[in-house]
Amino acid sequence: MKALGRHILAEYFSCDKDILNDVVALEKYLNDAAKAANATVISSSFRTFQPFGVSGIVIIAESHLAIHTWPEYGYAAIDFFTCGDSADPWKAHEYLKNLLKPLYTKEQEVLRGVLDLEHFTYKAQCNLVVEQ
Repeated sequence: MKALGRHILAEYFSCDKDILNDVVALEKYLNDAAKAANATVISSSFRTFQPFGVSGIVIIAESHLAIHTWPEYGYAAIDFFTCGDSADPWKAHEYLKNLLKPLYTKEQEVLRGVLDLEHFTYKAQCNLVVEQ
């Protein structure tokens, strides 16, 4: 059995509430986490909510990183989803965890696109040309 992608589902508990409500910092942190994972950043989109909370996504050539925060609880739910072999979602998780400094975390890795094939005839590569 082989998988097309790896999806880390992470929960961060007891984070700094101010950081979890800082849309500018979180967008920078997730973009930097993608780069730490050796992923190719395509774009990102982040939004704040009233009275508090941030949701955002970083689109990478290998899939995406996403975050949803509940500052009032010091909680963040984060997805690190990568396809192919060039990017490592665990590196993105470790990078972000060091910045958000949760008291504790829960993580689960889910293999996506598990196929009962001896070989993949096409293996995802990051040969994307990004137009500005």
